[in-house]
Formats: sequence, C-alpha cells, structure tokens
Amino acid sequence: MAIRRLGLTRDQLASFLQEHEQIRQFELLFSSVDEIQTTGLDAVTLDAGAALAGVNKLAGVVAQLAQDGAIDAQTALATAEAATSALVGITDAVTGLLLAPPATAVASNVFASSRARYGTFFDTTTQTAAAINTPYAMTLNTTDLSFGVYVGTPTSRVYVDSAGIYNIQFSAQIDKTSAPVGLLWIWLRINGVDVPNSATQIRVQGNNDESVAAWNFVFRLNAGDYIQLMWSVDDTDIRIQAFPAAAPVPAVPSLILTVTDNISR
Repeated sequence: MAIRRLGLTRDQLASFLQEHEQIRQFELLFSSVDEIQTTGLDAVTLDAGAALAGVNKLAGVVAQLAQDGAIDAQTALATAEAATSALVGITDAVTGLLLAPPATAVASNVFASSRARYGTFFDTTTQTAAAINTPYAMTLNTTDLSFGVYVGTPTSRVYVDSAGIYNIQFSAQIDKTSAPVGLLWIWLRINGVDVPNSATQIRVQGNNDESVAAWNFVFRLNAGDYIQLMWSVDDTDIRIQAFPAAAPVPAVPSLILTVTDNISR
C-alpha cells in the first residue's frame, strides 16, 4: 500500500487550532503516523490510545475545514484519506501487538537451559564379570542422540548438565554360557553411591538361557550429577551379551540406555 503523508501546513493548522501547543501536538501526531507507516509500530514510542484519538479528531477537523472552505477539496480529500489510512494502520498494529505473545529477550544459553535434556546410548561389546559377588558398572560405547546428557569418563558414567526429574530407562541382553542356574542383580548408582531399594534380582536358568532385563528409574538430578547402572553375579558365566547382525535381524547391543528429563518440562 502506498504511503500517504498527512499534509496540513502550520498555517492551515493555525486556522482552527488556537494555541501553539495544540499545533505542536498535531505536528508530532503527523510525524508519528508517518513513521509508523514507514517503519512499523515497534520502531516508535507512541501512546496508542492518544494516537487513535488524535487521528479521529484530525479526520473530523479536516472534514469541517473542507465544508467551511478553509482548505480546497483536493487537499481535504488527500488529508482525510491519509488520516483514515493511518487510523487503520495503527488499529491493525495495536491489535497485532495485543494478540502477540510478550517478547522476552533472553540469552542463547538461557534459552538452551529451558530445553528438555535427553540422551540415548548403547554398547556393542559383550560385558563380563571377572569375579562373583562383585559390583561392576555397565559401559556404553556409542551415543545415538544427545542434548545435555552425555557419557563421561569412565564410559559407565552418564552425566546431566541441568537439574530436573529424569526418566532413566534401559534394556540389557542377559546370557549364560553354562548349565547351572545363576543369579544376576542390577541396581542404580548416583554420583558413586548406591541408590537404596533400586536393585532387582534375575534368575538365569542355565546354558544358553537368554533374557532381557528392562525397566526404568525416575530420579531428581542436579546439574553435574552422573548415574551408573551396576550389576553383579553369583556365576561368572552370566554376561551382558552383544550379538552381531544376522540377516534379517540387526545387531543386538548388550545395553541400551535412554535418559530424558521430559517429565519435569
């Protein structure tokens, strides 16, 4: 849409405005309307209510001036059209501003901290226990997806970079290579400390018996905390087994782990 300027001169304003301050206010109004049409509402500091009232008043005054013969019809028409256009523009801009969500200037790191954290990991090696009744930490050698959750050193540690309530889900492929029945225990550690009441016992029936241990934990973690999945056996022939791909089946990781804080977001 073409931009129309509000074209009354100071002498024309003085013909119907009695005080210098009134003239000055109308000139400021013209300037504000022109600037809004050129640059948009955000570029101008303007009392929207006063602007709308001023443009309405201007339209009425111009119409009266034209009727009284104080200004020629062409000037009156052009000025009235410009005032009407400005009124519509201001109304649309104010309406848009009211409907828009409040703008909040935030640093990129603040925005990043509000995003949900997640990490998905797995291990492609078979994990074994060197001794019975001894705690071992399950390891991870592959990161699939990660934002704010990452594998540290050693690779059994999974860290979070922000506080939240995290859902920790895993599945471990269990295998046994000898006949006797054996027991396997799995539990959670946070920052090197065993979590009370987090252990589960699994009975592995015998030679080539395979099962999957899969469940989840939900814990509140602080920034910089790390978790570990721990395991122990009463028979070293029990292992956390990885299998290579064999058509039509893809490879079987020994451990799959996902950690997300979508619960608290």
